[in-house]
Amino acid sequence: MTNFAHDNVVPYKNSDQSKKEQVAAMFDDIAFKYDFLNRFLSAGIDIRWRKKALQQLVALQPQKILDVATGTADVAIMASAILKPKKIVGIDISDGMLEIGRQKVNKAGLEETIELLNGDSETINFDDNTFDAVTVSFGVRNFQHLEKGLSEIYRVLKPGGKLVVLEFSRPKMPGVKNLYQFYMKVVSPNVGKLFSKNRNAYTYLDESIKKFPEGKNFTQILDALGYLNTYCKPLSLGICSIYCGTK
Repeated sequence: MTNFAHDNVVPYKNSDQSKKEQVAAMFDDIAFKYDFLNRFLSAGIDIRWRKKALQQLVALQPQKILDVATGTADVAIMASAILKPKKIVGIDISDGMLEIGRQKVNKAGLEETIELLNGDSETINFDDNTFDAVTVSFGVRNFQHLEKGLSEIYRVLKPGGKLVVLEFSRPKMPGVKNLYQFYMKVVSPNVGKLFSKNRNAYTYLDESIKKFPEGKNFTQILDALGYLNTYCKPLSLGICSIYCGTK
């Protein structure tokens, strides 16, 4: 398995814990403010991004969906409304995030459809060929080993099943690029610190985006792992991208 630069980016540089353990601890720490900060820092655009990502699955009409790095279950709940599958399983390594996710699922009356479990992208506790579709929203950067996580997803997808990844990317357009860099370096960490007392989470966000193999580099990784019909759709002037591949 290839080791990618972002695999080594961690939230707490002086910690002896693995990236996986640090990411879980970080999200446990910011879980109670996570949804608010997402909406605030993206001015609500993140909701549109998620909808566009799920639109990639409409033609497939998946009945069983796995949402990896489900967090507070935003994508799982939205997928239930847009795609109307029989079952959605959300997995995440942060119990703090899952707890808030379960409250949201119950409030929406979706506990029969959506099941949230503590689970890791690198060892998914389901049989081969289980899911019609797998979604990962702003989670692949947090995988400890990117290829291992994507291979596990491939394993649990049914033949003909589709992976949809939504992830931050770096705008290339002059002007937009400079504004984005200022925002990620200055605004995001300071707002994050103001509301969650965890500046590390938002500094880590910037660093992990910088080192992430985005665009064609990411679709080439999917190609090498056996995914077919891979493509990338940049959103909002390249701030975010949708990546898809089929088994």
